[in-house]
Amino acid sequence: MKYEVVIGLEIHAELSTESKVFCGCATTFGAEPNTNVCPVCLGMPGALPVLNKKAVEYIVRAGLALNCEIANYSKMDRKNYFYPDLPKAYQISQFDLPFCKAGYLDIEVDGLMRRIGITRIHLEEDAGKLVHTPGGTLVDYNRSSMPLIEIVSEPDMRSAKEAVEYAKAIRNILLYAKVSNCKMQEGVLRFDANVSVRPKGSQTYGTRTEIKNLSSFKMLQKAIDYEYQRQVSMVEKGEEIHQQTLRWNETGNCIIALRSKEDAHDYRYFPDPDLLPVILSDEFIEDVKHKMPQMPDEKKKMYIEEFQLSEYDAQVLTANSELCAFYEEILQDYDEPKTAANWVNVELMALLNQNDMLVEELAFSAGNMAQLLKNIQSGKISGKMGKGVLSEMFETGKSPEEIISAKGLSQISDTAELEKIIDKVLAENPASVADYQAGKEKAIGFLVGQVMKATKGAANPQSVNEILREKLKK
Repeated sequence: MKYEVVIGLEIHAELSTESKVFCGCATTFGAEPNTNVCPVCLGMPGALPVLNKKAVEYIVRAGLALNCEIANYSKMDRKNYFYPDLPKAYQISQFDLPFCKAGYLDIEVDGLMRRIGITRIHLEEDAGKLVHTPGGTLVDYNRSSMPLIEIVSEPDMRSAKEAVEYAKAIRNILLYAKVSNCKMQEGVLRFDANVSVRPKGSQTYGTRTEIKNLSSFKMLQKAIDYEYQRQVSMVEKGEEIHQQTLRWNETGNCIIALRSKEDAHDYRYFPDPDLLPVILSDEFIEDVKHKMPQMPDEKKKMYIEEFQLSEYDAQVLTANSELCAFYEEILQDYDEPKTAANWVNVELMALLNQNDMLVEELAFSAGNMAQLLKNIQSGKISGKMGKGVLSEMFETGKSPEEIISAKGLSQISDTAELEKIIDKVLAENPASVADYQAGKEKAIGFLVGQVMKATKGAANPQSVNEILREKLKK
């Protein structure tokens, strides 16, 4: 019997507000432990929370970007559980009346479009962070009460690959919407994967498990694949799958059971008595919509219509918000959109893919890239030389000027200097001259090659062609 995996994702993203969701403490990453704290986010008795308006604006923006219905009436709830990183012994979250619901996101996997339903997006506060040491476990509450949105999908994904593509697409949308920096290395974006298996063709869901706190796309892929194989093996042996909360062990490449999985009633949700219900007017929602940053589809259309890019080039550029931003920064100093798109999509992407790197990890700036393209455009270096310079920029972070100067790569474009070299090449190759003048067009290719050889590739090929043809007419 063949089985299929059923996957739903809960994606947690910290919002890029300047202060926390219920107090005025800073949200800066990397501060000394327990310095960005106050009585509210430490859960001191009598300290009262106040909802951050910017966090509400950002969750509405995220909901609009993900095609959700925005609720005019919403409220905050208390989710009760006991854990050292939760100082109040409850988390302020949302239960039955979230800000956003009934959205969707279209993704492309292996050339096929898939629509993934989004059940809800709700606002909540993050917990603190446990730091395990040989002497015991410490708690850092700097992250406590950071504004967090949770994007809950429908169980619409049928492979780990689909789940990863969906997670990447969500990250891209949040970056475009400018609501989160999505830095997984800082724990800003995290995934919980709900996984079950069932016989192919069945409409009944199997018992699901939840893998918590996956912090990279690779980890997400490996954990789902592992859990799918584990559950299939159990089903085939006639073993019962229990509803559990699991953790992925990156070192051992395996799943570790944490506890039996809780249902909503286990958390004893109830409306938070310290926070009033939130009423969003249609005017507020329209104002947020009006101020929305340009989203991928809009940018793609603009690139095709204004920059005259192909649909493929526009799609590649807008599929990654960081790549898109890098490209637009190049255009601030270089006014050839098509050429810039070709270099970014082909040459730069090849280097990034070969080294499994992201655009934001580049050692050089978009301004450096623009300068490289200007050097090629002016004829100072050839396109072939430019590829070599780009590779060295990628490796070293040096500017194109530094590399061109150090390697003596400047092209010879001076007409008088080129004419001397060309005259010598013509004198040394009378047979090729005669062939060209007899109508053999290919002969000029040989002569260009001889000039390039004589100049060690430094001659400007276009200038060489023009001068050669002029001289061969005589």
